[in-house]
Amino acid sequence: MNPAYAIADLRAAAQRRLPRAIFDFFDGGAEDEQTLSANRLAFQQHRFLPRVLKDVSVVHTNTALFGQSMAMPAAIAPTGALGFGRHGADVAIAKAAAALGIPYTLSSTATASIERIADAAPGRLWFQAYILKDKAFLARLVERARVADYEALMITVDLPVGGKRERDHRNHFSVPFRFTPKNVLDFAQKPAWCWQMLRQGMPVMENLIGLDEQAKSASSMASSVGRNYDPAFDWDALQRMRDAWPRRLILKGVMHPDDADRACAMGCDAIVVSNHGGRQLDGAMATLDALPGVVQAVAQRVPVFVDGGVRRGQDVVKALALGAHGVLLGRATLFGAVSDGERGAARALEILQSELVRTMQLCGVRNVGEINAALLGR
Repeated sequence: MNPAYAIADLRAAAQRRLPRAIFDFFDGGAEDEQTLSANRLAFQQHRFLPRVLKDVSVVHTNTALFGQSMAMPAAIAPTGALGFGRHGADVAIAKAAAALGIPYTLSSTATASIERIADAAPGRLWFQAYILKDKAFLARLVERARVADYEALMITVDLPVGGKRERDHRNHFSVPFRFTPKNVLDFAQKPAWCWQMLRQGMPVMENLIGLDEQAKSASSMASSVGRNYDPAFDWDALQRMRDAWPRRLILKGVMHPDDADRACAMGCDAIVVSNHGGRQLDGAMATLDALPGVVQAVAQRVPVFVDGGVRRGQDVVKALALGAHGVLLGRATLFGAVSDGERGAARALEILQSELVRTMQLCGVRNVGEINAALLGR
């Protein structure tokens, strides 16, 4: 593998290794991918107004969340179906996060179980729950996370229905999976990936075993999840989950200030400004553009995180300058893990943390508490 100096290098390595259909599944967004592009563009449009002649010989990236220290203001976002890219990728990212000292969020649709992650990567673990129509099954998932001592439950609320991801259609990537001449040829061009899948078998979404007794493969389980999303989930249902869950509850997928205000009032412990990485509603605002309105509405009652488009350490600084407590990392560590396993995931985090330190030094700030809106010229 070629040396990786930036997240873009890890993305390129993942693209070289994966069949196009698999890479596009991870890399793509909904419809025209306007929101996917806007997430990244929003970071690029902000410019620093640095201060000079500050002693930045020592810089601290650590912060605190829920009374515990974090090595940098970031956590791993929930990312499903990682096993399609590389067997063990979920565990690889969880281990890299634990080694660095940041929280890891396990997706409901991960290819590693709640218990396996807890055993393999004991660190700060959060469990992300998609809202299923089968409330008894969902309740069992949440209870498993409690028994496994997950610190927080993350509820994703921007997925009443699945987005229209046209790259998947064009690549004949569907759930349940169907072999076609187009995707068989695509897979055959990536022999290393094919060999791993043939040797170790297609992955299984381990948390969803039993949701559909007919679902045996990862793809058919994903289809089962899609059929079981609950578009009727509302504020009253969220309140019942808040009342039942005894630990921290994080609400992910909030964009509107009024929704953020209501979430705080009902007892949510943190909010993630997210548009699902541009994979749901195309034409939605970039998350960084929506962030200031949410921060204002929250008024420091709970921490606010933002995700979508974070590819550089400087992006973390810009998010904090606009009022975020931290960022969630999705595709950045995904690209690292599917390209080179745990070593690749660790390299992604190393790149981002080193860039964060350098950006802070060049902007004249010595710790994350000194990052504020005055640091941005726009």
